[in-house]
Amino acid sequence: MFTGIVTEVGEIIATEERAEGLRRLTVACAYDPASIAIGASICCSGVCMTVVSAGKNSFSVDAAAETLAVTTVGRWRKGRRVNLERSLKIGDELGGHLVSGHVDGLAELIARENLTDMARFTLRVPKPLARFIAQKGSVALDGVSLTVNELSDDTFSVLIIPHTLAVTTLGALKQGDRLNLEVDVMARYAARLMETR
Repeated sequence: MFTGIVTEVGEIIATEERAEGLRRLTVACAYDPASIAIGASICCSGVCMTVVSAGKNSFSVDAAAETLAVTTVGRWRKGRRVNLERSLKIGDELGGHLVSGHVDGLAELIARENLTDMARFTLRVPKPLARFIAQKGSVALDGVSLTVNELSDDTFSVLIIPHTLAVTTLGALKQGDRLNLEVDVMARYAARLMETR
């Protein structure tokens, strides 16, 4: 589990096709390599990935066919910057909301309004996911915990504060970009409970 509070922005420094439908990605970061255990989970721009090797100032993860097909990972190339978050430990501060790193779909940035030191993003989501998004509720976009401001049919808006623009990859986004979307896990379970009644 994660919180959606990005602790580092890493960079893809290598990609390698390992087998059909399996790609290894190496991510440069400032995490202490001694603290990265093989098998640990690191959220990479909203995708929970398992560390398969760690080196000096980098770690590697494998992305399987499903991940490559349904997230933005399939388009990641050398030089791509990614939001990173280490998994929660018992006793850690829960600053954002509970995030699993299991991407529900892709959100498209359809409008960006630059305000004084801030930005307002309007995003379109696949219609089946829209029912899980609520005004003042939480979403994770590329691994960043955000609060939904306005909601209309299959679009919603979020306000990106100066700190988030500065310390995540969101500041570089432009209209037409796609982001990994994870809806609030509580909304998903509430909808499932309603369906089974």
